[in-house]
Amino acid sequence: MSEDLLIRHCSPTLAGIKTGNLFSCACSSREELTKDLCRLNRKLVPRGIRVLPLRVRKGRALIYAYRPNALEIDLTNLRARELLAAYGYTPEKPDCCVVQLMRRLQSAGEFPHEIGLFLSYPPEDVLGFICNGACNHKCVGCWKVYGDEQTARNIFEKYEMCSKIYSRQWQQGKSIEQLTVAG
Repeated sequence: MSEDLLIRHCSPTLAGIKTGNLFSCACSSREELTKDLCRLNRKLVPRGIRVLPLRVRKGRALIYAYRPNALEIDLTNLRARELLAAYGYTPEKPDCCVVQLMRRLQSAGEFPHEIGLFLSYPPEDVLGFICNGACNHKCVGCWKVYGDEQTARNIFEKYEMCSKIYSRQWQQGKSIEQLTVAG
């Protein structure tokens, strides 16, 4: 897995303006993926970011890059806590929540739509998505919006601008360490 994929899909997390990002990548070897992720984590953990495989299946890996400290803060939200507790999570233990998310993704059951809470999506939008079966949203960007549309649009624009800036700086030769805001 290349650093380029991380820049393309996780710039807002690297910049410290988003708790986490998800992306899928090819995975021909679990051993190679583990080596790549260990190498990345050696660079990023000191800057406050972890990169984990949430699921590996059928030659693809679902990768989660996140800021544990930001996730801990996100999970202090009462709505987020209630929603996670309803799905069997222990919201006061963010690390355990990530492990539970991995279990839910690896099971053959329904996709865990609460995953949005691990990606800085507003709890009202995650709940709206679940309750409305992904219908009746106000707008779509990084997620489907059921709550504050204007705030969401502003966030979508900020994430897009960040990704463009990071992509340009990456192409100009900045390293992933230089592009990762410590936090």
